[in-house]
Amino acid sequence: MSNGSSLNEFLLLAFSDTRELQLLHFSLFLGIYLAALLGNGLIITAVACDHRLHTPMYFFLLNLSLLDLGTISTTVPKSMANSLWNTRAISYLGCAAQVFLAFFLFGGEYYLLTVMAYDRYNAICRPLHYGTIMGTRACAKMAAAAWASGFLTAVLHTANTFSMPLCEGNVVEQFFCEVPQILKLSCSDSYLREVGLLVLSACLVFGCFIFIVLSYVQIFTAVLRIPSEQGRHKAFSTCLPHLAVVSLFVSTAMFAYLKPPSLSSTALDLVVAVLYAMVPPAVNPLIYSMRNKELKDALRKVISWTF
Repeated sequence: MSNGSSLNEFLLLAFSDTRELQLLHFSLFLGIYLAALLGNGLIITAVACDHRLHTPMYFFLLNLSLLDLGTISTTVPKSMANSLWNTRAISYLGCAAQVFLAFFLFGGEYYLLTVMAYDRYNAICRPLHYGTIMGTRACAKMAAAAWASGFLTAVLHTANTFSMPLCEGNVVEQFFCEVPQILKLSCSDSYLREVGLLVLSACLVFGCFIFIVLSYVQIFTAVLRIPSEQGRHKAFSTCLPHLAVVSLFVSTAMFAYLKPPSLSSTALDLVVAVLYAMVPPAVNPLIYSMRNKELKDALRKVISWTF
């Protein structure tokens, strides 16, 4: 195999050669996938149908749920289908599509989480100007910028990754097409271009993370000055879930893409990939609704309408 153009397919990670364990993997991934579909679907429906939730915070949460549905639908169904049909194959174009969609949706999600931190900062630290700063048009532009930034990131990484010559086989040691695993198949120094691009992206991610942290330092300082215990509780209930989601997403994704080769092992890579690719979309609805009375009330309404 001299280069990527001669590859017709890649072989993804096989969880097991035993049929019973393959079906167990299928069942576990199906459970997580259905939980993500149900949770995010309920949030989208609740925000769209309840006029009380037509605010910037819930508008961004709706966009986050859409991105979560996209991210888990990009990686999990193909892995489930492979286990069910006892195969490992994914087409060359299918692999390229996974890489593109993963960067597009994960990138868009992270930029959106940054926008959500900015929204919480304005709501709590600048409440008198909140309506002016976070108007309908401004919110739409910020959300569009997050999606567009993810799209641009995806184009750059996908074009760069699949322009490399790949001659070290076609086995991708991951349950989806992950760039660090594809880089291991490169047989020239051209892979350094993608490594450089990953480092540049990591710097942007780290810059956004610093912005989020500084925003929350200001937020928590302002919250602690609130005299009312109820007011402090409400502020914390809208901020702490966001901080938990950001921390889980950033720590696992950065580790997956920037860890040194000496730390790489199939089991560790798999666990980290599950933590950043599957866990956030499944638990985000729970995290955001757990301490949020308005959202819980809206979700109860949606469930009562359904049943």
